[in-house]
Amino acid sequence: MSKVIAVFGAGTGLGVSMARRFGREGFRVALVARRKDRLDALVAELADEGVEAAAFSADLTEPAQVPAVVNAIRERFGRIDVVEYGPIPAGQSFTSATKLDAATLKALIPLFLLTPVEVVQAVLPEMTERGEGAFLLTQGLSAVLPSAHFSGPGPVMAAARNYLYSLNGELAGTGVYAGTLAVAAAIARSENAPAKHDTADDFTAFEGIEFPVVDPDDIAERYWDMYTRRDRVEQVYPEPTIPQAETAS
Repeated sequence: MSKVIAVFGAGTGLGVSMARRFGREGFRVALVARRKDRLDALVAELADEGVEAAAFSADLTEPAQVPAVVNAIRERFGRIDVVEYGPIPAGQSFTSATKLDAATLKALIPLFLLTPVEVVQAVLPEMTERGEGAFLLTQGLSAVLPSAHFSGPGPVMAAARNYLYSLNGELAGTGVYAGTLAVAAAIARSENAPAKHDTADDFTAFEGIEFPVVDPDDIAERYWDMYTRRDRVEQVYPEPTIPQAETAS
């Protein structure tokens, strides 16, 4: 039976690129996101390219929906071998630390911390029993490199990154891999790609700092390399250019 990758937070950017990259290696693909109509369009697009895929609708801000969607994927495909988790809502923005409050953090915690933990708990028994599998967590640069004006999702993603590192260490020797890739850029062709800056080798700006716009196919290629080599916990792509926030005197 061919392997299966489940892409949580699938969209027109990295999600479909992950589907294509793993699909070229014979993986079947489960696409998970809130809007099934968009997923169905991606499924049809992948089918035209010879990749078997299916759509599964779930609100990833609700961790309680994880067991049902994972069971639905298993019913359709029989197994889950790889998970890539990387939902970024359209319009997701940063918050300055001076303006960050508990209500803002509370709203971010389910999507960026609680749900990925629930996904791991739902798929890990199957993977460890088989002695093979992978959980890949996609994050933003602010999870790795805190900087002024770039708070909000960062603190919550940093907590998930902490969890991922612990998970990686505990899974050593089991055949199951946990890795994370922090994207230090806007992603071309995604819903969050900045207007008029939706191609690779372009740049967009926020708070006076320029960010590159990268091709999601390049990110997917780096994920395939991480999955096959399993020689590092984390990769940042591309190399960050944002200076780390200075310590106040």
